[in-house]
Formats: sequence, structure tokens, C-alpha cells
Amino acid sequence: MQQPSLQSRLRRLRNACFFALVAAAVGDASGQADRVSDGSWTLAVLPDTQVYAESYPQHFDAQTNWIVDNQDSRNIRFVLHEGDVTNRNTAVQWDNAKRSLSILDGQVPYAVAPGNHDYGPGGNAADRDSHFNKPGYFGPESPYATQPNVGGFFQPGKTDNSFHTFEAGGKDWLVLALEFGPRDTVIDWANQVVSQHPDHLVMLLTHAYMYFDETIYDWDAKGPAQSWNPHAYGVASQPGETVNDGQDLWEKLVSKHKNFRITFNGHVLGDGAGYQSSKGDHGNVVHQMLANYQFKSQGGMGDMRLLEFRDDGETVVVRTYSPVLDRHDRAFDQEFTINLNELHSPLSPP
Repeated sequence: MQQPSLQSRLRRLRNACFFALVAAAVGDASGQADRVSDGSWTLAVLPDTQVYAESYPQHFDAQTNWIVDNQDSRNIRFVLHEGDVTNRNTAVQWDNAKRSLSILDGQVPYAVAPGNHDYGPGGNAADRDSHFNKPGYFGPESPYATQPNVGGFFQPGKTDNSFHTFEAGGKDWLVLALEFGPRDTVIDWANQVVSQHPDHLVMLLTHAYMYFDETIYDWDAKGPAQSWNPHAYGVASQPGETVNDGQDLWEKLVSKHKNFRITFNGHVLGDGAGYQSSKGDHGNVVHQMLANYQFKSQGGMGDMRLLEFRDDGETVVVRTYSPVLDRHDRAFDQEFTINLNELHSPLSPP
């Protein structure tokens, strides 16, 4: 094997120093991810990977490889992808994404809710056409679509609206993975799915729901004051097209069912973080979370969310961890603990 040149060795040294400085600046370079308590199970959440699919596919690979490698030690039962899998909805970027996500195939079940950059020519969300729905990627008959945990899809021939079930911690869970700015007909279908699973606790996964001001998207009340609302995209202007944002989803879907517990989304820039808890129509508490890191160096340096569900059935520890840097982000809005059945005060610096 050829020995690396002096220039190559210096470049590696510079990269190592850079990553060490980044880790020290943004989190705790602990050397390994926090251990989980005995009896806990873990939910892994992948925020927007668009920059990885376009320019840094090794970071996407690092995330999914880490999940598989740590599946047993951390009892990882399910993986959610919050959308914007790609940046431009191109075949090359979907090839990268497929390679990274296929690492999970047959290992850890997962659900994907495509984002605005996954639709339309060049990822401009001008229509609802996406490579995601093609059989060669994540469409019908793909390994993604034929996972044993998949319960069904909204539309024949397309997989971008799906539901999934899994068991963890002695409880049955239902995941609704919905398109960017879900249509009214998609919400009607989702309501039927939840009603058919009254004994499952429910998670909503969709690309745009919460904003970084700790409230949910609300076009009727705030309009463009909240940037990147689904109502502002080209898909909303198509004849006969309907689009729903966070407030719409809350009123038409989430608040109506007593078994809803959590919502997840990415999409939003700013500080890329948001959280609130609210009571639904039946008095049940719903925890709503935004996480997005695409604006950070190299598209996020592998940051992802790890939720540890403790064996008491109520306590959930939310952490942010990067397998690329092997460090935790300990900021107040990146690591916190909630009780599934209790309202949580707004997140604030200590």
C-alpha cells in the first residue's frame, strides 16, 4: 500500500483539528454516545439530509451505519426521516440517499416523509412529482415499501404517504408519514388510519409543522411572517390543490385523537429547533418537535435526534448526537427530558 504523502498527512491533521474544534464549540466531545438505561428503547430521528445527498454522502452513511451498529446496545426500534432527503430531487442525489438508507434495510425499520426539496423539477416543490415514488428508489416493491412494519399507503403506485406500526416498551405505536403540506384527502385518509388503530400510540412525521418561534405554522394567522410555510410554495397554487400547514394539521388531525403523543418535523431554518406541548380535544398531551441542522457546517455534520423512552412508559430523554463528530450537543433546546403524559414548559436557557 502506498504511503500517504506529507501533504495528505497534513490535510488529515488539519481536518482532525477542525472537527475537534467544532465538537468543542457546539457540544460535548464525550468519546461515545450516552448510554441508555436498562429497559429503555430508542427512536432515531434523521433531520434534513439534503446537503449530504448533494455533497457529503459520507455523513449520511455515518448516521445509518451508526444506527445499525448500535441497534442492540441502545435498543433502537425505529427510525424516522423528517424529509428533504435530497436537495434537488435528482437521480444522482436519490442514488446517494438510497445507498445510505438501504443500510437500514432488513436491520431497523424506518419511515420517510418527503420534503419540499424532494418534489418538483430541481426540488422546487412546483408539483408533487418525486423520484421517491419510483420503484428503483422507495416506491412500490422497493425494500422500503415492503418492510414488514408497513401498514399501507394513501395512493396506489405511490409511497410518499404511508403508515407504519411497531412495538416498543410494551406498547404499540403507529407512525403516520405524510407528504409536504398534506392535501385534505391525505388528512382524511390519516384520520381513518388512526381511528382503525385505537390501541396504538400515534406519531406524526411530516416535513413542515413546527416553526422555530416555538409555535406551529399558521398561515391564516401569520402568513409569510413565518417563512417557508407550505402555503407559500408552488404546489399550493395548482388548480384544485389543497395544502395544510401545522395549524391545519392540528385542527384536522392531531388534536382529534386521544392516542396522539408526538409530532416530528424538519424544514425550518433559523436556529432549526422548536418545541411545544399542547392538549388535544380529549385531554391527551401532544409533544411537537422541530429539529433541522442543514445550515450547519457540511449540512449538519451528522447531527441527529435520539429519543430514549424509559421503562416507566412516560419519561423520554431527547438528545442530539453526531456520529461524524462523536459528540453530543448539550444546548438546552437540543437535550431535554419530557413526560409523555404531562405538559412541558417552554424550553429556555438554564
